[in-house]
Amino acid sequence: MPAKPKLTAEEQDQVRRLKWFREARFGMFIHWGLYSLLGRHEWVMNRERIPVEEYEKLADAFKPGPWPARTWAKLAKAAGQRYMVMTTKHHEGFCLFGSELTDYNAVKRGPKRDLVAEYVEAAREQGLRVGFYYSLMDWHHPDGAKCKTNEKSRRRFVDYIHGQIRELLTNYGKIDIMWYDVSWPLNVEEWESEKMNRMVLELQPDIIMNNRNQLLGDFGTPEGHITPEARAWESCMTFNDAWGYTPIDTNYKSAWNVVGMLRQVAAGHGNLLLNIGPDPLGGVIQPMPKILKQVGAWLERWGPSVYDAADPVHQEWLITGAFTRKGDTLYYHCNRWPGKELAIGGLVCKITDARIMGGKKVKVTQVRDRLVLSGLPEQAPDPLSTVIEMKFTGEPKQLLGAGHVLIGRDPWRKTEK
Repeated sequence: MPAKPKLTAEEQDQVRRLKWFREARFGMFIHWGLYSLLGRHEWVMNRERIPVEEYEKLADAFKPGPWPARTWAKLAKAAGQRYMVMTTKHHEGFCLFGSELTDYNAVKRGPKRDLVAEYVEAAREQGLRVGFYYSLMDWHHPDGAKCKTNEKSRRRFVDYIHGQIRELLTNYGKIDIMWYDVSWPLNVEEWESEKMNRMVLELQPDIIMNNRNQLLGDFGTPEGHITPEARAWESCMTFNDAWGYTPIDTNYKSAWNVVGMLRQVAAGHGNLLLNIGPDPLGGVIQPMPKILKQVGAWLERWGPSVYDAADPVHQEWLITGAFTRKGDTLYYHCNRWPGKELAIGGLVCKITDARIMGGKKVKVTQVRDRLVLSGLPEQAPDPLSTVIEMKFTGEPKQLLGAGHVLIGRDPWRKTEK
């Protein structure tokens, strides 16, 4: 086996800053802003071509209820989520924080309070890590589009964006994640992204940053799909088909879907950032609270097979479920229960012991590349996904033909044989 490459000081620091994130596995994304008042998707200003002067009147009509972030944070805790990321400013340009650089903010307009400060305090009360989403694109700022073709506009706009990031990372104590979004219309040099990231680390030496200011950052952000990367990564997913409050969209993911996504990210050593879109008052509409509490109850029982199981395993698809792994233990997440007997093809490692996680042993029969587990209950112990824990020796590979992939390859953690 070749020796691991020696990490630079910068790489060692990145590993240090990412440690908690790699172990967190599950977070809550919160999209909330003026678009919540209209309830037709967070891009409503752009998609419906609402003029700035018409749209900005919403700033005075935005009157959230008392401290809704406390409800979100308690719900995140109950769901087994370990961190939160909230939109401090979305593409519409309205700031949920008190900014000295614009009056278009929650302190000066309708709410008359700092909604970001409330969010930070609520997350900390529940022991959750705190992340700030911040859109670089801004439909409200007069230089938001002109900055691409006019140098004076670019200078003003970049100074504004950098200045607001400085405010966010100066005024709220320790922040764990800087989550940039949409770097239209400038390129990386025009945004001065290297300077931006240096400032962020100077202000918050322990923070991690994503890759959406056109630099690699500390972690990747596949959106709307779960695709493992060969570094730290986080899939951001919606509960329905929108990020902001959109009650006409009822295509909600079920608890079964969410548990399946958690298994997928764990197998790829990644995270799941699952979004809620609170209503104008800050309420979280059903079925999201019910589903999150169901997922939290599932994690109470089966959590180690998700939180702690991020070692790689070669595997192929099966209709009954899929694997995660920790060391010499495979966890089979059986989300379609077959009855008293479960057959798994293609395993080339030897299974020495199997049991329903936390329960009694089951009979193991292994002939060539066919594993049969028998003596199982007729009905699934957990309909969301029952986890079967298996001890193995040898290399944990499942080979059934074309299409096998290495799930969870991570050159920072170990070198592939």
